[in-house]
Amino acid sequence: MENKMALMSVIVSVLFFNLSVLALPQDVFQKPSYKLYTRADWQAKPATDIVPLKAPVPYVVIHHTYIPAACHSFNECSTDMRGMQNYHIGLDFGDIGYNFCVGSEGGAYEGRGWDLRGIHAGRANNHSIGICLIGDWREELPPQPQLETTKALIADGVRLGKVSPDYKLIGHNQVMATACPGTALSEEISTWEHFTNAKPDFNLLKDVITATEGTEEVTTE
Repeated sequence: MENKMALMSVIVSVLFFNLSVLALPQDVFQKPSYKLYTRADWQAKPATDIVPLKAPVPYVVIHHTYIPAACHSFNECSTDMRGMQNYHIGLDFGDIGYNFCVGSEGGAYEGRGWDLRGIHAGRANNHSIGICLIGDWREELPPQPQLETTKALIADGVRLGKVSPDYKLIGHNQVMATACPGTALSEEISTWEHFTNAKPDFNLLKDVITATEGTEEVTTE
């Protein structure tokens, strides 16, 4: 009798689990249309600045690196990721500043990811995901795979509940005195869905403003 009861309990548990999975939105399990490389893939150092980011964020901030130049393979981009991380750690950021970076080959590289606050755009840090397109995009546009991956990455952020469905897309130069993300890329993103020319007013947002906000400039421009 006890064995039968135990078996029934297992069956009920399995059925409940299966029903719970079926009840989840199917797009939660959707694989990205691009290659997403983890921190382990590009051999990141452990982060020492770990601050949770409240989701969903209302802003996505676009950057370029200026230096390093564009990378066109996993090996090149991984080298650049390690170089940027070392540079940002030297600035006391505690890690690479961006949430994600995108290479010209179309690969996406995890920086701080969706769940941790980046250090990339002053007061926008607490309210945004920072995505950096590796390369100098002042006079020329990033290759199409790089642009398409950036769009797909943002769409995945919305799908995963990390980015607000009515998010606002802005360039780094809209929140800090910088040429980033470059003239050509700035003009390009101005044609994308959700782009806004309006200057963000972070005083209207309720998250805690930290001492590190407004103190960093991550490009060399």
